[in-house]
Amino acid sequence: MSAAKAKAQGIIDENAVAVFSKSYCPYCKATKALLSEMGAKPYVIELDQVDDGAAIQDALEEMTNQRSVPNIFIAKKHIGGNSDLQAKKSELPGLLKDAGAV
Repeated sequence: MSAAKAKAQGIIDENAVAVFSKSYCPYCKATKALLSEMGAKPYVIELDQVDDGAAIQDALEEMTNQRSVPNIFIAKKHIGGNSDLQAKKSELPGLLKDAGAV
């Protein structure tokens, strides 16, 4: 397993809510705002601000078949991107509660 893949998996495993993001991405901002409104404190890694961001993004694509950001995980389960998260808005309180994120 590559170091980037191991790092990504570690972040997913150790956090109730993990968001792989880019600081300038409007969809990432919308995701972080929604999670914040729901009372969640996600672990956010800004892939454009870490040295191995590109490698982590490659690893996430291998793991999830999703290259775009945000790449969201709740309770170690891949949720998808911002549109997927917004579509689950009604389920989110339960998902976050079950994950121990709120």
